[in-house]
Amino acid sequence: MDGCIFCRIIVGEEPGSFVLDEPAVVAFLDINQFATGHVLIVPRAHRADVREFEAELSAAVLDAVARVARSVTAVFQPDGLSVMHNIGEAGGQDVFHAHFHVYPRYHGDGMLRLYPTAPGRPSRAALDEVAARLRGAVEG
Repeated sequence: MDGCIFCRIIVGEEPGSFVLDEPAVVAFLDINQFATGHVLIVPRAHRADVREFEAELSAAVLDAVARVARSVTAVFQPDGLSVMHNIGEAGGQDVFHAHFHVYPRYHGDGMLRLYPTAPGRPSRAALDEVAARLRGAVEG
């Protein structure tokens, strides 16, 4: 995709600090380093998000996420990690080429407060009903 910054980085038209360079997937440092070692894992094939992945691409990307997570842990010894994939503008996606973030996390870093307010606790019956609806969509 001509206008895609990640596609341009992958083919060398824009600079990237690469951590991993493989046939199906690359990983490079995010230019916005909330914490040193913030890495993006990106499929070479332009896909908007994980919903467009075929099985082989899913396997390659998740394997790369796991290996990058282990390397970030080994090099930076963080207190924890966050792995994130945003989908769509409302989901926080700002580059519309699929990518996964691996963030080193440290106690008290204040990053990624998950819920703006305490989440609700639906009844088991309500949860089972939602699970059934989703199961039908996954299986169908």
